[in-house]
Amino acid sequence: MKVLVAVKRVIDYNVKVRVKGDNTGVETANVKMSMNPFDEIGVEEALRLREAGTAEEVVAVSLGVQQCQETIRTALAMGADRGILVKTDEELQPLAVAKLLKAVVDEEAPDLVILGKQAIDDDANQCGQMLAALAGWPQGTFASKIEIADGKATITREVDGGLETIAVDMPCVMTTDLRLNEPRYASLPNIMKAKKKPIDEKTPEDLGVDITPRLKVLKVEEPPTRQAGVIVESVAELVEKLRDEAGVI
Repeated sequence: MKVLVAVKRVIDYNVKVRVKGDNTGVETANVKMSMNPFDEIGVEEALRLREAGTAEEVVAVSLGVQQCQETIRTALAMGADRGILVKTDEELQPLAVAKLLKAVVDEEAPDLVILGKQAIDDDANQCGQMLAALAGWPQGTFASKIEIADGKATITREVDGGLETIAVDMPCVMTTDLRLNEPRYASLPNIMKAKKKPIDEKTPEDLGVDITPRLKVLKVEEPPTRQAGVIVESVAELVEKLRDEAGVI
């Protein structure tokens, strides 16, 4: 069984995101970048499937600028077998990402595609669902547990009301939730080995995919500064402020 894992290069979750001075986006120059945390969980789950003997090959794929190769190298250092970079300097929106992944899936013919449920930069939570629709595959989103047997994947999903368990036919698309696993750290020997593992480079033109943006960002702004709270001396004063100043009662 071949597992394809999508990994995205995002601003590191420890970095405070700052808006550009011209309000056209967020500042990425000289900012630490890393793999999307939900994608790390996806890589870890693929590696566990391989270690359990369920999967034979783990392929990491990333889409974007040349520096995305570093994100693939991180996945390779964790234990992935090889990588694929679809290189483009254009901004990729969720639909374009899903179309590119669909083209890679058509070439690679994996049995399972794992994505993070969302990226921490745009929080779109769309690519997994769009990919499943384009491929005509079943999907299991927000997975907190997966078991594969007899050509089926049994996926436990985290939903608003608790947990939902579904069984889907393979091949399928799965998106990871936080409680699926805890990703491993890459050891120094594996980091060195990752430098020799192959990464194939492609372009959207090679895959025959139109990545023209469908959405236009008009303006990006910082959220309004939260006003300081006040300390009241009595319940009567609290009620008065809620009624007269806040206007909530």
